[in-house]
Amino acid sequence: MTFTTASLCDSYSKTQNLQIAEPLFISFGTKTSYCGRVTTIKTFEDNALIANVLQEPGYQRVLVIDGGGSKRCALIDASIAVTAVDNGWEGIIINGCIRDAALIAKLPIGIRALQTHPLKTHKQDHSDRDQLISFAGVNFKKDSFLYADMDGIIVSDTMLS
Repeated sequence: MTFTTASLCDSYSKTQNLQIAEPLFISFGTKTSYCGRVTTIKTFEDNALIANVLQEPGYQRVLVIDGGGSKRCALIDASIAVTAVDNGWEGIIINGCIRDAALIAKLPIGIRALQTHPLKTHKQDHSDRDQLISFAGVNFKKDSFLYADMDGIIVSDTMLS
């Protein structure tokens, strides 16, 4: 699908309930434009569920992770990002940090995160999947549609053409 978030906003902002994320994120990976159905994870400084979910087929899916905005460790590293690529995920949005940024920068996936951090996560197994999560001024819910490009991130309850 070819789109720009600007043109989607121009076409649908008056007729659809579009949510536009606050511009908080840094872009990583070579894919600068991506879209797909949302899968959510809520976690805090724990990436065990993230690694498991990204092992599933990700065709036309985007993983949205609410890491509580923590900047004390990284939720995604190069190994997890490669798993996402290998399983066809379109992109990942992280309210938290990544590490191995130089390696991730070369991967054919779109990843947005708040920042980088060299420390890996703590394994606590206190994560939830497919619940409503909110950050950056957007309510992300399972099976909504996320569109991201260099201009920003928008979310819609319905697919936009």
